[in-house]
Amino acid sequence: MSVRHSSQTALQIVGAAAVTIILIFLFESYQGVPQAVMIALGLVLLFWIVLRKTPFGRHLYAVGGNAEAARRAGIGVVRMKITVFMLASTLAALAGIMMTSRSTAVATQISSTLLLNAIAAAVIGGVSLFGGRGSVWAVVLGALVIGSLDNGLDLLNQDQSIKNIVQGAVLLLAVTADAVVRRTGLRGR
Repeated sequence: MSVRHSSQTALQIVGAAAVTIILIFLFESYQGVPQAVMIALGLVLLFWIVLRKTPFGRHLYAVGGNAEAARRAGIGVVRMKITVFMLASTLAALAGIMMTSRSTAVATQISSTLLLNAIAAAVIGGVSLFGGRGSVWAVVLGALVIGSLDNGLDLLNQDQSIKNIVQGAVLLLAVTADAVVRRTGLRGR
């Protein structure tokens, strides 16, 4: 990767961060959009740039697609996995802080379905459980689908058990569709 391309990518990341900070202050003073939405939007933009425009993102997709091939191509697979786990735990801590600030109290059972919702949003958004495929913006759309489904079931006064069944069925359909697409794609080669 050339120095010019590296500086251009760094400039894009700094620009996205600056725009996010400005938007946070604008919307915070207006009090129309919660700060958590702006933080999430900033993180989505940051990860979109990192996954699409940097060698780290390309290496991550390579490791997810075929770890052995990535290792043979010279990518540090173990280091990449450790980095991703550290990043995931940092983001989980940030999410915990945001949930605590939203509820203004610490509770161990804020929502026991958050993990199912996160996995369902990723799978509905097209992230393959088998690795190597996915997009940040598609996961956002998957989260909107899960949120809309949850909100619709709330408006219909459905019990949490019904919500879990419906979300599980939607997740099962998404996983089945992913497996079918992957299987037919492998046969077509």
